[in-house]
Amino acid sequence: MKRKKIFYAELAYVLGIPVLALGTALMEKADFGMSMVVAPAYIVHRRLVKVLPWFSFGVAEFVLQAALLIVLSMLMGRFKRSYLFSFVTAVLYGLALDGSICAAAWIPANGIALRLVCYACGMILCASGVALLFHSYIPPEAYELVVKELADRRKWDVGRVKTVYDCMSCLAGIALSFAFFGWGRFEGVKAGTILCALVNGALIGWMNRRLSAAFDFRDGLKLRSLFER
Repeated sequence: MKRKKIFYAELAYVLGIPVLALGTALMEKADFGMSMVVAPAYIVHRRLVKVLPWFSFGVAEFVLQAALLIVLSMLMGRFKRSYLFSFVTAVLYGLALDGSICAAAWIPANGIALRLVCYACGMILCASGVALLFHSYIPPEAYELVVKELADRRKWDVGRVKTVYDCMSCLAGIALSFAFFGWGRFEGVKAGTILCALVNGALIGWMNRRLSAAFDFRDGLKLRSLFER
């Protein structure tokens, strides 16, 4: 049997955040519709930035994730320390996202072909970033934490749980788009969003299995107990 290479869990966290942020920025650049997970935050951002110029996409992300963590605490019947660290991850991701959007602005994507490349690369990077975060003991952002908590508690397949969660987020994005921008107008939720909702869970599951097959994920620092309560 081929020996797996060691991959430290802390490095998975450090790499996962910017990879996920860059993937989201590329999907925003493609303008075929955002990932269903971030679509609600993106739509809220598009609505509020008109009156609050500082309310960037990144800010909208960690504000909505804070609300989601409150809901998760209510569902679980308690507030865990890991939820607080998850919010810290959300803030780091929000900052990385705003930075990635600024960087993506320099990418020429005027034609349909270049937009398709941005969309495909963005979806693959998002799935890779989530898979990396799943291999770290440091709490991921709220979206992934909800999936991970439910999958762990119920012993469900993480890919299937992710697919169900993504579809629910997609429906929430459609509802917000209609509420904020009028009936029949899809702002941030387009054909690419529906496609992502259908395949993203399976893609993350595949990425997760590939990483597990290739690497032996280990703790590089003795910090796991700090995040498990």
